[in-house]
Amino acid sequence: MVYNLFCMDLETYKLISAVLIFFLLIFWIIRLEIKLSKLLVGRGETIDDSIANLKAKIEHLEKDQNENEKHLAVLHTKAKKAISGVETIRFNPWRGVGEGGNQSFATAFVNENGDGVVISTLYSREHTSIFSKPVKAGNSSFEMTVEERDALGKASETSERLN
Repeated sequence: MVYNLFCMDLETYKLISAVLIFFLLIFWIIRLEIKLSKLLVGRGETIDDSIANLKAKIEHLEKDQNENEKHLAVLHTKAKKAISGVETIRFNPWRGVGEGGNQSFATAFVNENGDGVVISTLYSREHTSIFSKPVKAGNSSFEMTVEERDALGKASETSERLN
């Protein structure tokens, strides 16, 4: 007897459909079990325990992130006040007299805001003079020599490039 698929009755179609759905569900359950076992490998936990642990870890990471952001803001404020531009200009203040050579210098130390100090020396065979001039926002309330202004300008450029 040749069994013709087209001659099956409605009950047979229902039975075949139910068996196919059953096997698809079994396959789906096995696949989920494999994924779940990979998630929980070696922990001996339930899925609820795993989710609770992950939630606690996320909360801890968020707390750490907030603390790090606050710490970074403090460091950024401190970095703006730190010396970020330094420049030294050597010169001979006694041109033509033959004294001093290029032993005299002007050195500028400035931060990102242009605040700092210019230290300069005038060297001669008999003595050395040292001068210190405060700088606020790129200017000093004391009169500055050409070399001091040049050192301050170059130090400010260096500071701006770094920031």
